[in-house]
Amino acid sequence: MTEVLKLAPSAEQARSLLATMRACNAAANRAAEVAFALHTANKMTVQKLIYTDLRHEFGLSAQMAIRAIAKACEAYKRDKTIKPTFRDLGAVAYDQRILSWKGRDQISLLTMSGRVIIPVVYPGRWSVTAGVTRRGQADLMYREGVFYLAVVIQVPEPPREDEPDEWLGVDLGIVNLATDSEGKVHCGKGVRAVRRRNARLRARLQAKGTKSAKRLLKKRRRKEARFARDVNHRISKHLVGKAKDTRSGIALEDLEGIRDRVTVTKAQRADLHSWSDQHRPQGCRRPAVRGLTRARHARRGAASSTPQGREADSVEVSSRGSIRSSLTAGPSRSIR
Repeated sequence: MTEVLKLAPSAEQARSLLATMRACNAAANRAAEVAFALHTANKMTVQKLIYTDLRHEFGLSAQMAIRAIAKACEAYKRDKTIKPTFRDLGAVAYDQRILSWKGRDQISLLTMSGRVIIPVVYPGRWSVTAGVTRRGQADLMYREGVFYLAVVIQVPEPPREDEPDEWLGVDLGIVNLATDSEGKVHCGKGVRAVRRRNARLRARLQAKGTKSAKRLLKKRRRKEARFARDVNHRISKHLVGKAKDTRSGIALEDLEGIRDRVTVTKAQRADLHSWSDQHRPQGCRRPAVRGLTRARHARRGAASSTPQGREADSVEVSSRGSIRSSLTAGPSRSIR
């Protein structure tokens, strides 16, 4: 899983990090131009052509130039019909050659002006959970004046426990965000009202176009995402608490690819495409760190199904939230 750590660089260190991010993203844009012109996503081919030029033109170290080329090739590989472009302060990948840890509360990063040691003010589970190890590279991000480091961590698996006797089925939807097999409905009316009010406010501010309107838009960005994340977390916490009290597993509806499978009217597009369905299943897994041992991932109509009447994807949720699954699902009815 990915842990986002908050960094606290000094003013001078912050300037060095910003200069490094601008140089790396400019180099990635240059590499993307070459990859697009040659119609190749092969990192070694692009590297042979522009590695030296990137180092001299942008003043990058050897590994930073290689990471910039890799970033461009990976982005071009996703869609070869367009040329990738990167923001000036887009995320920059750091691997073990240009990043090292000084304990668990400080980190050493390579910048354009040399190595800097930066304190980590929000270490998360990386520093407080026993047995957690770091894996692979990390991404340096800059968001609203704050630096973050996205680190991939590996959490140890707990001992496997017995299969639960009962399952709590959960259907996910837009009109009703979640409906469990015991009849509890989590209505989405309030969420839709908030989203529509925010959409009207954004439209008025964008039409206004003044400096104060733009300032308010900037202040409000990501506010709706935080609201949706909070609602999803509270629903997940309630469902996990109910399953723990009855020593049951959770059967979640699998909604992967639902936007490609359904067609809606123009008036309903905003509701469909702003629906953060991917957060709810994961939210039900995260509270499992306090005792829920297993869940299963059903295809559709999980709340209306029983272990005797249908099969499901068996998904093991460990006490640390990791997932194991095996697909055995059959068709069932879907709900709104």
